[in-house]
Amino acid sequence: MNQQLLKSREQIKVIVKAIKTEEAMLRSKYGFLAFQNTLGMLVLVLSLSSMIALGALYYFAVIPAWLTILSIAVVASISHELEHDLIHRQYFKSSPFMHNLMMLIVWIMRPNTVNPWYRRKIHLHHHQHSGTPQDLEERLVGNGVKNPIKRLLVIVDGLAGLLLFRKVYKEEIKGFSFATVFNAGFPVTTAYFVVLYSMIIYHTLNLFTPMAEHIPAAMLPVVQVFEFLMVVLILPNIVRSSSLNFVTSSMHYYGGVTNVHQQTHVITSKWFLPFQLFCFNFGKTHTIHHFFPNQPFYIRQWISKNINEVLKQQGVKFNDFESLRNANAYPV
Repeated sequence: MNQQLLKSREQIKVIVKAIKTEEAMLRSKYGFLAFQNTLGMLVLVLSLSSMIALGALYYFAVIPAWLTILSIAVVASISHELEHDLIHRQYFKSSPFMHNLMMLIVWIMRPNTVNPWYRRKIHLHHHQHSGTPQDLEERLVGNGVKNPIKRLLVIVDGLAGLLLFRKVYKEEIKGFSFATVFNAGFPVTTAYFVVLYSMIIYHTLNLFTPMAEHIPAAMLPVVQVFEFLMVVLILPNIVRSSSLNFVTSSMHYYGGVTNVHQQTHVITSKWFLPFQLFCFNFGKTHTIHHFFPNQPFYIRQWISKNINEVLKQQGVKFNDFESLRNANAYPV
């Protein structure tokens, strides 16, 4: 065993111990943290209620479309953190009904993703194979793509990216099936893309001719519903997922990775602040998750300032944007 590997193992032990110690200190100080199921459900109810309230304010013309889109995007980012926790069975582990109900709700709040049950499979696989060609989850959001145009397409539109790279995935990823990934979006994600692409086509054609004159009267209410959904659900999740995909595909390494210590770098750059806003500070906290996955997101956020100092001391890289020039390869 070489010296670098031995050193990495020791660094990993120090980091994991620090994370566990920080969490234990919090839990001993704040008794309410023991009610993890209740906290998870409370966050879900509050975030869902906020999305509905913001949608109602837009419907009654209290707030403009742009404010609705950005505000709901922020709230939707919380639902991603909840889904991430649920994938690692942080809430209602012994109550399948409640657990699966939460999984369904966070999927509806974030309809442009595959279903959480399938995502659990590829996410746990991600932890085992992060940084390698077998990491389907990260490759689906642009990690390892060198061409900036193709990378942007994958980041913004998951379906277009899946179609663009399906042959590459088939050749390089063991067990990859386009149909499996595509069908994992039915029916919620399927409905999302129906609304999105319908509105893109409608408004593109509307540039050349008034489409309302060519659509049967019975279809006009459908158009109005679709336009409402674009503002309160579709566009907010494009903002949310594009921000998340940009951050996560920037911070995960691809190639040259041999252990957890090399899987990610931490993003604290001020240039990423707008994107961090719409992915719940993902770039500053996700590296902690790689070292210690079974931890609720709010605790990870809480301890991130102290733990990021430990990460830096133990040689984890910060703001390594040079890796983007080499398709996320870990620097030798």
